Amino acid sequence: MSNLEPLIADLALILICAGVMTLLFKSLKQPIVLGYIVAGFLASPNMPYMPSVSDMHGIHVWSEIGVIFLLFALGLEFSFKKILKMGAAPIIAAVTIILAMMYVGACTGELFGWSQMDCIFLGGMLAMSSTTIIFKAFDDMGLRQQRFAGLVLSVLIIEDILAIVLMVMLSTLAVSKEFEGTQMLNSILQLVLYLVLWFTVGLYFIPLALRKLKPLMNDETLLITALALCFGMVVAASAAGFSAAFGAFVMGSILAETVEAETIEHLVAPVKNLFGAIFFVSVGMMVDVNLIIEYIVPIVSIIAAVMLGQTILSTCGFLLSGQSLKTSMQCSFSLTQIGEFAFILATLGTSLGVTSDFLYPIVVAVSVFTTFTTPYMIRLAEPAYNKLSHILPAKWIAKLERNTNEEDDNAPDELQQIWNDCFKRFVFIMLINSVLCIAIMTIMLYYGQPLIANLVPEKWVHPVTSLIALILCSPFLWMLLRSGADSPEVDKLWDSGPHWRIRLTAYGLLRILITAIFVSYFVDYAIPWSSWLGMFALVAIMAIIFYSSALEKQSNRLTQNFTDNLSARENMKK
Repeated sequence: MSNLEPLIADLALILICAGVMTLLFKSLKQPIVLGYIVAGFLASPNMPYMPSVSDMHGIHVWSEIGVIFLLFALGLEFSFKKILKMGAAPIIAAVTIILAMMYVGACTGELFGWSQMDCIFLGGMLAMSSTTIIFKAFDDMGLRQQRFAGLVLSVLIIEDILAIVLMVMLSTLAVSKEFEGTQMLNSILQLVLYLVLWFTVGLYFIPLALRKLKPLMNDETLLITALALCFGMVVAASAAGFSAAFGAFVMGSILAETVEAETIEHLVAPVKNLFGAIFFVSVGMMVDVNLIIEYIVPIVSIIAAVMLGQTILSTCGFLLSGQSLKTSMQCSFSLTQIGEFAFILATLGTSLGVTSDFLYPIVVAVSVFTTFTTPYMIRLAEPAYNKLSHILPAKWIAKLERNTNEEDDNAPDELQQIWNDCFKRFVFIMLINSVLCIAIMTIMLYYGQPLIANLVPEKWVHPVTSLIALILCSPFLWMLLRSGADSPEVDKLWDSGPHWRIRLTAYGLLRILITAIFVSYFVDYAIPWSSWLGMFALVAIMAIIFYSSALEKQSNRLTQNFTDNLSARENMKK
């Protein structure tokens, strides 16, 4: 029992401080997240006049769980389907912001004469705003349903995804002292494969399982099942080399497309609030007055770089993505902070021994200060826009405030719109089915082949492995080869002239080529390519896949089930 006492005492102290501070800040009509940070400072060893926590490791573990729940809740609110509906705007804005802020951070470090590696890591830290802090601020201020808040959170999700790539780049740079393009590309491909694979498989099986188990589901069992899926994906993401929070977000996005999403969100909210509070309290515990005084000049400079850089450069990024000036300023003023990813990068640099010891406390101080100012910066966006609108020429304001949803005089005609829709569908078909085929091939090579080797003679191991993998992949190969090719839209394009026929023919040849690459891999793994038998097998398998009515029925059934699951929540609301 004595081993539990420090943990329980720390939890009691944290919750007492958090409870008092949140009530105080609520009475002052201030965001609760600020109360959590003040509570963390009061309960930390840096505050000598009050009791302090004794087990910082336990607090750290709790705060990590809090981040997991916050990202899981974020996934439930903003699914991949909602993000895709936002179009290219979040991607353009996110990439622009990351590149611009990395440059600002690197230049700021150079002004103080820091090493090149310190400057590069500082740039990476300043490039990523805090998803959890902004999400909590929007929630407390009642802004989550506004359009600019949805755009900001979409940008933050893209930033979190790009952050993984950035971490790999910085790790490679730290070890080899030069960018390793191949490793970076492999990381990006692994990320894409992971997202597509789990989203596709999860969206196919999880709604089906929840429907089958619905008679057994009450609030308690649904909560435990949802949390089991969440932490199962956390483990899977960590095993694949990604962050735990990223895995929680992926599972939240999958469950967001189920009919139980709103119920799960309601059930998870109390648990999320508890551990989320501990996370924000742990952020407040990082405040050290002595370190702030010692490094006050670089801290103030970096704070200015974050706030000015985000408000000015991020506004430009959102303008480039096609947003109005007011929306761009509302978005950019919301991003004026750094958060948990900065701590991850700081820890990475320290563990690799490539950054100076002073960088971590500086980043912590900057993060805490910018966390404090986040709600006020969000509120400041509209007055700043009103002030700017009186300064800039009226013609500029009229142009910047254009309605991006108005019909464009240069909008594509009917045939061009049909082609755009078909092209998006074609890309989706090729991406999803290619990833599924790669996943099946990988599973068979790493897990299936060792089992087969214990059952058949050695000379038959490769042919049997290849045959089983081919059978499992055959429905997806059929979809790669033929899915969507016989739609009325495609027929209309084909009948509209040679211009569209050339495009459709090129796309058809691309589908044949991709399918042939997969099939040739299976054939080559079983039969030497030097033999005529291998070439004959390739042609025969391609013909069987193309003309198989059984594969067509199976593929259509899989597609229909996936589409039904994807649209189940929307159909329920109609």
